[in-house]
Amino acid sequence: MARVALVTGGTRGIGAAISRALKEAGYQVAANYAGNDEAAAKFKAETGIPVYKWSVADHEACAAGIKEVEADLGPVDVLVNNAGITRDGMFHKMTLQQWREVIDTNLTGVFNMTHPVWNGMRERKFGRVITISSINGQKGQAGQVNYSAAKAGDIGFTKALAQEGARAGITVNAICPGYIGTEMVAAIDPEVLKTRILPQIPVGRLGEPEEIARAVVFLASDEGGFITGSTLTINGGQYVA
Repeated sequence: MARVALVTGGTRGIGAAISRALKEAGYQVAANYAGNDEAAAKFKAETGIPVYKWSVADHEACAAGIKEVEADLGPVDVLVNNAGITRDGMFHKMTLQQWREVIDTNLTGVFNMTHPVWNGMRERKFGRVITISSINGQKGQAGQVNYSAAKAGDIGFTKALAQEGARAGITVNAICPGYIGTEMVAAIDPEVLKTRILPQIPVGRLGEPEEIARAVVFLASDEGGFITGSTLTINGGQYVA
């Protein structure tokens, strides 16, 4: 029977590429999303992947949503924590709401999603938890104190939880993408992209969502079973951790 993979933020951008790649690799995939019903419906129609709506920032909604996924598809074997938001602003102007919204989604959301599936993974002696962090969680970024703090927290979460899961057959890893060609990056002023961002990337281009997805598929596989507690940097050489 095919293993079940749940991808948060799984209907757009990097998450959509991950969902598609896992399906192509033979997994039963469930894609979570928070708000864009139109994009989710289009994704479902194109891929046949079932979609489920809830906010990862809501602890009770995560528990209920995971129960629904498992009732439909079976126990979650692979969890990809991809959902994330930005609320950028220089720190002296940052509001408590901007801080809380990003921390609640990008960091607490990882707890909210992982905790309900953890005991089942321990009982079955198999699990994969893969969290999409960010280059800015490694090096920091002006105007993103909230985002950088959350994404750095994801890396600490990964390193600690990996030590707890190892003897139960559960691997826990993080991926830190650099600038990837998604809708979010496409919204950047082309001149800024050309003159300020691309020159920082030694390979001279943006990454593709599929390049992140291929790494997820490998970490989720049996072949990736000796890799845990790791942070995989995929940024074209922009930052060498």
